[in-house]
Amino acid sequence: EAYTGFARVYDTFMEETPYDKWCKRIVKILKDNGIKDGLLCELGAGTGEMTRRLRDKGYDMIGVDNSEEMLAVARAKEEKADPGIKAHGNSDGKRAKTENSEILYLCQDMREFELYGTVRGIVSVCDSINYITDPGDLTGVFKLVNNYLDPEGLFIFDFNTKHKYRDVIGDTVIAENRDDESFIWENSYYPEESINEYDITFFVREGELFRKFTETHIQRGYTLSEIKKSLAAAGLVFVSAEDSDTGAAPTCASERILVTARECGKA
Repeated sequence: EAYTGFARVYDTFMEETPYDKWCKRIVKILKDNGIKDGLLCELGAGTGEMTRRLRDKGYDMIGVDNSEEMLAVARAKEEKADPGIKAHGNSDGKRAKTENSEILYLCQDMREFELYGTVRGIVSVCDSINYITDPGDLTGVFKLVNNYLDPEGLFIFDFNTKHKYRDVIGDTVIAENRDDESFIWENSYYPEESINEYDITFFVREGELFRKFTETHIQRGYTLSEIKKSLAAAGLVFVSAEDSDTGAAPTCASERILVTARECGKA
């Protein structure tokens, strides 16, 4: 399973991720559309880096992720920031929250996530959408998003393009060696299926020895036109798209695209 043992070192290896830049852009889009406060949901919340940043910008947050291990890291951050917060969950471990915290973390698959009501906006970053490898499932996720958005609520998300997987990453091996953690990333791209598969082997120091972990991650590359088609099929209205790196209009050379869509009525 993806993001089990990897959760322990995820933040270390993702330390260059421009969360602050992404958060600033997301908040601007929200505020430009009149969403200055209220309840937001993040799909693929992971270790809570974006969730916490949006909370700190004044939004009430729900974080959804299907990895209990990643959410455990997110909740631990909340406890570390405020020792008075005690994480707890129900007996099946599928729902958990922190007392006296504005963040509610739910361990759910985004393909069938459930909220307790509608929210003003839903966000998803770090190519979480690419883990939805079946186009039909992608439309299903977008339908759920539409269902849980307030009237005219916003859906802001990014995705990796086929160009990035095919032409930038491709079939390659990446390795990084550190004193306490190291990894080997073996990447393969299958153009006929638009599937990108990578095996991560990482080593984490435990005392004088290192423990080895291996995970396989499978993602699908999408084009902007495919994303627009799924949004339309789900009843969402496409608003805008931009290159996540430059902020300009996306081109054939864009590796990651940030999309904004709007709720326009329920089916």
